[in-house]
Amino acid sequence: MDNIIEIKDLYFSYNESTPVLKGLNLTIARGENVAILGPNGSGKSTIAKLLLGLIEAQSGQIIVNGLELNLANLYDVRKNIGMVFQNPDNQFIGSTVRDDIAFGLENICVPQEEMDDIIIANARKVHMEKFLDHEPKKLSGGQKQRVAIAGCLAMEPNIIILDEATSMLDPLGRGQINRSINKISKDKNITVISITHDIEAAKEASRVVVVNNGVVQREGRPDEVFLDQDFMEAMRLDVPFALKVSSELKKSGYNINKTIDEKELVDQICQLNLKK
Repeated sequence: MDNIIEIKDLYFSYNESTPVLKGLNLTIARGENVAILGPNGSGKSTIAKLLLGLIEAQSGQIIVNGLELNLANLYDVRKNIGMVFQNPDNQFIGSTVRDDIAFGLENICVPQEEMDDIIIANARKVHMEKFLDHEPKKLSGGQKQRVAIAGCLAMEPNIIILDEATSMLDPLGRGQINRSINKISKDKNITVISITHDIEAAKEASRVVVVNNGVVQREGRPDEVFLDQDFMEAMRLDVPFALKVSSELKKSGYNINKTIDEKELVDQICQLNLKK
């Protein structure tokens, strides 16, 4: 398997008395869509900052697209990664949405005659094409997040890191953005890493990684991890809505399989009604 990210025995602490990562190991394949979950203080957002070189680990190794992350390779590593933070105000540069999306393209010397089509196409992906001439600071929190995501997508990085990047969106908006990003990941073979509390979004990932107490506690397909409700409870994590409903129905004596998939849940309920 072609691993685009390798994290080996990583240790990090913001202060000497409180270690955050304690020998964390993780590999992510090229084109994979991974959701990293964990309770507050588990170290999941710290992983994102370390991958981008915003902070430096005490020990361990990070390899991104074949390059070891160090001072000499920092610029080349960062060229592979696009990151969207939880607070989009921290990322705005331009005076309009159009200028803001264009900023990154200018930095990588995209020809002016090609730029406008790229800006419009990526604004459309996040349903912000009607706001290209608006000032970012006058947008709602959710709209700002959409613009930040559009700017990241426009750069076509090998890796996209979303650090709670849809937290200000309503459920409909989160679903739209997550579907767009998943499609882009498949079409362009882009690796997507979502640092998230959103279990409904995480269940759409190809792999879930649960981090707690500074190490990876468990990883696997979403259904493998989420169906273990005792583990999820021990990690202080929520479970998908469909699993909550199917579990309660099973406890009430209905012949139904636990599932994290809402369509599968509806199909099972319909089958039960047909048998009455």
